Amino acid sequence: MQSATTSIAGKRQAFRRLHEAGCFVLPNPWDVGSARMLQGLGFKALATTSSGFAWSRGRPDNGISRDMALAHLAEMVAATDVPINADFESGFAAVAAGVEQSVRLAVEAGVAGLSIEDSTGQAAAPLFTLDEAVERLRAARRAIDRAGGDTLLVGRAECFLVGRPDLQETIARLQAYAGAGADCLYAPGLRTREEIAAVVAAVAPRPVNLLVGWASDLTVADIAALGVRRISVGGAMARAAWGGFLRAARLIADEGRFDGFADAAPVKTLNEFFTADR
Repeated sequence: MQSATTSIAGKRQAFRRLHEAGCFVLPNPWDVGSARMLQGLGFKALATTSSGFAWSRGRPDNGISRDMALAHLAEMVAATDVPINADFESGFAAVAAGVEQSVRLAVEAGVAGLSIEDSTGQAAAPLFTLDEAVERLRAARRAIDRAGGDTLLVGRAECFLVGRPDLQETIARLQAYAGAGADCLYAPGLRTREEIAAVVAAVAPRPVNLLVGWASDLTVADIAALGVRRISVGGAMARAAWGGFLRAARLIADEGRFDGFADAAPVKTLNEFFTADR
C-alpha cells in the first residue's frame, strides 16, 4: 500500500508545493525504466513526453491514441513515487466536451498535473481560435474541479512551435488561459532571455514552465533568475537516447565497427540500480 507521501493525493499536494516558490526541473522520461532512473537521481517530479512515448512504440509524435496515452499515464504513475505531469497533447479531442471527458480519464489515471495544447494538428489552421482554446481550457478545468480540483492544469500556447512566433499573441493566449483556470502557463519555443522574462512578467503570479529541448547556454540558475518556476525538456532525453543508439547502430551497419559502445552505461551499474529500485 502506498504511504501518505506517495499516495495520489500526496503526490498532487507535493506537486502543488513545488510550484509555490523557487525553480525545479521536471524531466521527461518515456518509459518505466527511464522514469525510475530519473527518480533515483533525485528529481522531485517527472513529466511524460508524448513524442518520446510515441517513438518507443514505433509511432511519430501525435501518433498515439487516447487509450494508449491513458494506459501509459497509469503505468508511469504506478511505477513511481513522485508526481507525474501528463503531456496530454490537445486533449485527444477537437471539441470542448471531448476535452472534458479526456481530462476526467487522465485525472482518474492518477496524474498530478496535465497540460492542454492549443494546436490543432492542421497545417492550414495550426491553432484553435482563442475563443475555442479558452473554452477547451474551461472544459479541462471543469473536469478537474469535479474530481476534487487538486490536479494541476497547465495551459500551453503553441505559437512558436507551429510557425507563428509572435510574442504578443503568445502572451495574450497565456493570459486568457490563466483566466480560464490554468494553474501554470507554458509556451514551448521561447529561447531568449527577453522572451522568457516577458512571459513571466505578463502572467505573474501564475508559475511558468520553460521548455529547454536543445543545447542551451542557459543554466538552471539563469532560468530561475528570470522568474521561471519549472523547467521541462520534452522529448530531448528520448532524442539523446536515440542519438546514442543510432550512432552505435550506424557504425556497425556502415563501417563494421563497435566503438559506438564506448559511452554505454555499464551492465553492473544498471543491474545494481534496478535491483535496488525494486
